[in-house]
Amino acid sequence: MSVLEIRDLHVTVETDAGTTPILNGVTLTIRTGQTHAIMGPNGSGKSTLAYTIAGHPKYTVTSGSITLDGEDVLAMSVDERARAGLFLAMQYPVEIPGVTVTNFLRTAKTAIEGEAPSIRGWTKDVKDAMKNLRMDPKFAQRNVNEGFSGGEKKRHEILQLELLKPKIAVLDETDSGLDVDALKIVSEGVNRAKAESDLGVLLITHYTRILRYIRPDFVHVIVSGRIVEEGGPELADRLEEEGYDRFITEAGTSVDA
Repeated sequence: MSVLEIRDLHVTVETDAGTTPILNGVTLTIRTGQTHAIMGPNGSGKSTLAYTIAGHPKYTVTSGSITLDGEDVLAMSVDERARAGLFLAMQYPVEIPGVTVTNFLRTAKTAIEGEAPSIRGWTKDVKDAMKNLRMDPKFAQRNVNEGFSGGEKKRHEILQLELLKPKIAVLDETDSGLDVDALKIVSEGVNRAKAESDLGVLLITHYTRILRYIRPDFVHVIVSGRIVEEGGPELADRLEEEGYDRFITEAGTSVDA
């Protein structure tokens, strides 16, 4: 079992207005085999948490810690974090002109495993994974995300997830921009990856609709950079009915106090 531990994490970002605190003491533990949902309104710090785990240079950790199986994640470079077993599916996947999907995936697999997979076995794995995600085989020879629709980009993220087999996957608003059919396909891919490799999932979302397909074990509500309530799947159901107004009001009262 692998464990990602986040302890009292404080993170800032530089803006035109100066240094702005984003995360204000987040504590969270994710184990392989578990699915955690992070929910909250816009600007609450959800994506900042994702990018901080992945090592985005825009964000500065001012205090607190992140460890994976006891190893200091914050001391690792971005590629070292990936090799250690961390995976980030971005809200807005970037295009990589001149690099085909096939070459990108095999290069990533080689970097993680330390040796290149056999061509025959790897080709079969890629074809099977693409078929499961209902991706046109021609996408394998296209440049990464270049000219892809929003749904195609998200399927490509989950294709990476299934093939690279990380320990912990951070999925940042994977449901954003997906129609119902694409949402089901992407969710099935996440569930398949979890079942096949005992994956730990940190799922970041505004809405409960993806949680109908990827059922969380734990739900955490984040407001103003703090986790303000935690519970099981029933908490997501409450949020569907009540929204975030109560949490926002309470957080504002706490800050004013």
